[in-house]
Amino acid sequence: MTDKLEGPSHGPHSGGNPGHLVVLLHGYGADGNDLIGLAPLFAQLMPDVVFHAPNAPHPCEGNPFGYQWFGISRLDPAIALAGVQSAAPALDAFLDDTMAAHGLDESKTVLLGFSQGTMMALHVGLRRKKQLAGIIGFSGMLAGAELLQSEVTHKPPVLLIHGDADEMLPHTLTQRAAQALQGAGLEVGMHIAQGVGHGIDDSGLQLAARFLLNVFDLPEPL
Repeated sequence: MTDKLEGPSHGPHSGGNPGHLVVLLHGYGADGNDLIGLAPLFAQLMPDVVFHAPNAPHPCEGNPFGYQWFGISRLDPAIALAGVQSAAPALDAFLDDTMAAHGLDESKTVLLGFSQGTMMALHVGLRRKKQLAGIIGFSGMLAGAELLQSEVTHKPPVLLIHGDADEMLPHTLTQRAAQALQGAGLEVGMHIAQGVGHGIDDSGLQLAARFLLNVFDLPEPL
């Protein structure tokens, strides 16, 4: 039985029915509230977008107040791959249910992940039955790059952002992810933020907002 994910939501800013969906996937030890704070910043620029930030399916082993998509003991590629594979059904079910509730489909949906959430966004987002509008990944990595060529079902545009002072996950992991994704035929934008640690700065937010407006074909503010 698949765990049913729940978490906070925001919008649409317009107050009407949503025309687009952004699903925010938090990192290890956090929860949906950690990223839903980004929604008001984006919502002013894209008032028909609804934002959902589900909590990961498992209580965090390292933080009793947070959640994890999967357990981590070290930066082990095999653990990361097994982890995203194990958590994927719960996220897929959440996407199916949330899109259906709003009358939307993948063409109107973007996954935005941070750290472990980026691993989930890339794994699930590239294996959906229909193509997502896009994927944004902050401070993460690509799990199972060796399987990408044989398992990818669609090739949505991807934006990867990482700080070069990240003390948790080195930014070289994003550079490797970009190379693997490009090698599989995906359109990938990448930004390495100078002096930024394991977090999101203003430059990353601005790039993410521009990416969302572009893939949703929404007008940029004057």
